[in-house]
Amino acid sequence: MIFDVRNTLNTVKNPLYKHTKLELWLAYKGSEIVGRIAGIVNDNHNKFHNDKVGFWGYFDCINDKEVSGALFDTVKDFLIANGMDTMRGPVNPSTNDEIGLLINAFDKPAVMLMTYNPEYYIGLVEEYGFVKSKELYAYHVSEKIVNNKAAMDKLERVANIVLKREKLTIRKINVQDFDNEVKLIQEIYNKAWIKNWGFVPMTDDEFKYLAKNLKAVIDKDLIYLAEFDGKPVGFSLALPDYNQVFIKMNGKLFPFGVFKLLAGRKKINSIRLITLGVIHEFQKKGTEAVFILNTIKEGLAKGYKGAEISWILEDNGPMVATADNLGAELYKKYRIYDKQISNNR
Repeated sequence: MIFDVRNTLNTVKNPLYKHTKLELWLAYKGSEIVGRIAGIVNDNHNKFHNDKVGFWGYFDCINDKEVSGALFDTVKDFLIANGMDTMRGPVNPSTNDEIGLLINAFDKPAVMLMTYNPEYYIGLVEEYGFVKSKELYAYHVSEKIVNNKAAMDKLERVANIVLKREKLTIRKINVQDFDNEVKLIQEIYNKAWIKNWGFVPMTDDEFKYLAKNLKAVIDKDLIYLAEFDGKPVGFSLALPDYNQVFIKMNGKLFPFGVFKLLAGRKKINSIRLITLGVIHEFQKKGTEAVFILNTIKEGLAKGYKGAEISWILEDNGPMVATADNLGAELYKKYRIYDKQISNNR
């Protein structure tokens, strides 16, 4: 939504910008706006990964390589001036936010907090010299799958074995103790992905800001914590696909969008499993199945007909295997691109 983008790009309120530089540009032909782009230098990213990667994001452009080239050139100059040697994107505005260029399934609408772009963007990006850095997967769990008793029984057997073997318990979050629950989730979040490509731990202020912005759209029954001996070791978060409503609001909450939101949210028929993290000691042990089973069962009880599991790194073996074993369809792919802009490492 436009409102959410403004919050994300607010360099005064968003604590991301305590350690991140952001520049925004528009491209004109005459008096007409024909493109936009952001240049981003995240100091915490470069300290954590010991590299000099700068980012581009919020890219929007007409199908004109002269315009896109000028936009990319502008970001390149900005990044070089800030000591970067690699240009990566699209990232809007960090790897903890919406990232990736859609490279297929252009006839499918975007799901909550996932990107969308026209197909011709691929040509604009690759013509400039960007090459694949990483792909992200989105899996579709159809109504047919969630109503497949054999598939669900198999998933439940696996989940029960994992719970018993690893001595885990699973519970929903306590919204009456929201702030403390957020702290537990942040602790897991920053541990679970610490070895993942592109991950940057979130600061306390960043995580609180994210939680505050998401609080209005979360469903407490779709957020789970796994515990071992009373200590949190994993969590999952699914959200109703509010994009089904936002599309009809044209991304605007005011003045009349709020009424469309209130009226439309009861008609949302799918969810997005947006994040699922387990600390290192409990990874590759089937814990993912526990979260997916509980999310699907609760989703069905609430009347949802299907789900998207996204995004998953292409080389995240346990999550890819879990989605494949469930019978979910790999129906969307998103690509992150890199371009070397300096040889001085």
